[in-house]
Amino acid sequence: MDTCTLDLDDAVITYDVHGPDPAPGDRPLLAIGQPMDATGFRALAAQLPQRRVVAYDPRGIGRSTRRDGRTDHDPHVQAADVHALIGAIGGPVDLLASSGGAVTALALVAAHPGDVRVLVAHEPPLIGELPDAGAARRAWDGVREAYDARGSGAGMAAFIALTSWSGEFTDEYFAAGSPDPAQFGLSDADDGSRDDPLLSGRSDPVFSHVPDAAALAAAPTRVLIAVGEESGDTLTARTARALAARLGRPAVRFLSHHGGFAGGEFGHQGDPAGFAARLCAVLGGGG
Repeated sequence: MDTCTLDLDDAVITYDVHGPDPAPGDRPLLAIGQPMDATGFRALAAQLPQRRVVAYDPRGIGRSTRRDGRTDHDPHVQAADVHALIGAIGGPVDLLASSGGAVTALALVAAHPGDVRVLVAHEPPLIGELPDAGAARRAWDGVREAYDARGSGAGMAAFIALTSWSGEFTDEYFAAGSPDPAQFGLSDADDGSRDDPLLSGRSDPVFSHVPDAAALAAAPTRVLIAVGEESGDTLTARTARALAARLGRPAVRFLSHHGGFAGGEFGHQGDPAGFAARLCAVLGGGG
């Protein structure tokens, strides 16, 4: 693996390059997440040793720095960064984008349709796509309120409760209140920081983004909305299926769950080998 940097006017983007130089006619596979950085894709890259895989840290996360005076994670700003990165590594690329990275990727394809041959947008957390969007937003606000009031342990416990809830957000969900961090093996200590990229509300622009269906339909990119087969009716599985329906296509099933490509780096073991096999099949034109 080689680590490189890309200097932009208002940021320095750090990215990792795995695997050999692409053969003539081959395309790099770019993998992006948010708020996850490039380390989350290392297990997947190890399953694709014959392919050039590039993964990056979004601006202001991990090793990438920013000097634009902002702290929010705007999909349009990140899409411009990814467009610049594709220019540096050579495009068009195939793009695996997960969670908030999938939201960035949808904004990228709408703005720069020539950058991407195939997009696999894996479980984008687009709350506005849901039939219970108002309740889902209230539930997400509860995560931030728990974090603001009691720190990272309380915020992460509320986030786990949110993302593991099955189905629409009902009175039963809200009646339960904020869970005890100890329930998930988390500390209730508060270090006073309130700058977590996920829990602080800095990612609100990600959750509230509305993909441009007309621009996506007009793009030459083959856009696939992916969902984990173990994700059930959890929040991001529902948002993925809702977006796929709005775009007039079925969601594509992948093995495992929301982090199915990961090797347990973040405490939730996925199936990187199975995920990689499925990814190769859909990039090659399979369903």
